[in-house]
Amino acid sequence: MAGGSTKAVYAALFGNLGIAITKFIAAGMTGSASMWAESYHSASDTVNQILLLVGIRLSKKPETDLHQFGYGKSQFFWSFIVATMIFGISGILSLEQGFSSLLGEGHHLENPMINYIVLAIAFGFEANALRIAIIHFKKPIKERGDKASFSNLRKEFKNSKDTSLLTVVVEDTAALFGIVIAAVGILLTDITGNSQFDAVSSIIIGVLLMSFAFFLAKENRGLLLGESVSEEQKNKILSLVNKIPEVHKVINMKTMHLSPTTIIVGIEVNLIDELDTDRIETITDVIENEIMTVIPQSKKDYIFVEIER
Repeated sequence: MAGGSTKAVYAALFGNLGIAITKFIAAGMTGSASMWAESYHSASDTVNQILLLVGIRLSKKPETDLHQFGYGKSQFFWSFIVATMIFGISGILSLEQGFSSLLGEGHHLENPMINYIVLAIAFGFEANALRIAIIHFKKPIKERGDKASFSNLRKEFKNSKDTSLLTVVVEDTAALFGIVIAAVGILLTDITGNSQFDAVSSIIIGVLLMSFAFFLAKENRGLLLGESVSEEQKNKILSLVNKIPEVHKVINMKTMHLSPTTIIVGIEVNLIDELDTDRIETITDVIENEIMTVIPQSKKDYIFVEIER
């Protein structure tokens, strides 16, 4: 999934960079508060994509004596930083722009057609970036042999540990909503001549961005603290291990994501009686192999099997 995440992030990066430059020019020419909010949003998103790429790159660093399980959690850390930036930069600046226009002397909207054109172009770029992200988001579902239905997509969204890809999906979705809100505000201001509609749109965009940022921060916080595998993966592992003839029962199992695909697994099992040492070693290998079928992109070295005597 790392390759899919990288492609989705690059698609969002180049799209947002061009969009941000265009929006700033349009905002400067027209004086639209909601367009300024969208400019901050796209500029922040551009920086965010760079930070996500930094996280993906750092997560691939090999293990060291100081970090013996690698640097996989770098993705979670930088995704958390991105969430705080969406909240702190995009959200707050959008609110500030909206409230200063709403509570101050207001502003005069000029050449609104420029805004319509820029927002329409931005919508196309953002929609394409979201399309690419969704394609990669569907891959795990299809690999399991399931259909990419709404319920399965919702379930994948809830259980996904790929925070880089999740962040891109959330950002692009927020961007599309923001563009629509900005367009509505500009249109109402254009029709009525009342700049308050444009200012309120900026405030709504700020609240929207903060809401999405809070969601992302919450997801990344859980993974940084050490989140286990999904309930579905847990049940599959337990089912496979319990089906091994020599396994009497699984006593305990604990898991933790070290990266979106790398997982540490500790499992304690009780075996049937009268097994010699060689047979116990063979069963241990079988247990590890069965677990790897559920988490094939992880590392066998990170599976620890304890036999209850």
